Amino acid sequence: MSKLTKNQKIAYAKVEPGKAYKLAEAAALLKEITFTKFDASVDIDVRLGVDPRKANQMVRGVVTLPHGTGKQVRVLVLCTPDKETEAKEAGADYVGLDEYIDKIKGGWTDVDVIITSPNVMGKVGALGRILGPRGLMPNPKTGTVTMEIGKAVKEVKAGKIDFKVDKFGIVHTSVGKISFTPEQIVDNAKEFMGMILKLKPAAAKGSYVKSIYLSTTMSPGVQVDPKSVETK
Repeated sequence: MSKLTKNQKIAYAKVEPGKAYKLAEAAALLKEITFTKFDASVDIDVRLGVDPRKANQMVRGVVTLPHGTGKQVRVLVLCTPDKETEAKEAGADYVGLDEYIDKIKGGWTDVDVIITSPNVMGKVGALGRILGPRGLMPNPKTGTVTMEIGKAVKEVKAGKIDFKVDKFGIVHTSVGKISFTPEQIVDNAKEFMGMILKLKPAAAKGSYVKSIYLSTTMSPGVQVDPKSVETK
């Protein structure tokens, strides 16, 4: 194991082992224990009491963070010519169809979100083996397959994210940047957790939210008291 740097020692010394902090305390503490020279992402990891292998316990959804994600989201819209102007005016970074399908088949996936309309899913579906493993495949459940192209682009640019529990029962996503104020981090985390709570499967037994941790790209994890994220 490599030796801890001076800053890492300071960071670990400030995090009390075994303590579950209130959300506001955890957000403020993150600011004290992050020493990166870049604007690190603030990540949230939520362990749920579900069995993702069972379809009736899958937790997946979308949420719009009130303060956005803090990152520039690159959006590709695959659509017919009649929707191109709408997509461009909404702020899409790339707009087209056949030329981008060919680029993706050639290995290009330099985007964060792909939005398309139902009438071209026949062509887009052929890209499943490339886009699926990268989490880029458009899906009606996440609002990325829609006739309301402009609205979808604006929502994604404003901070709409989609999330899905992994095979270990953990939901992981980013809820901002370390340059955000603690209050902004709290607002985003509460919005995210509010959606997690709404999506509790009826089949889930026992404790639903088992643990919550906040961290930044290179900081220790800070445990959060689940009761402190409950939204009224």
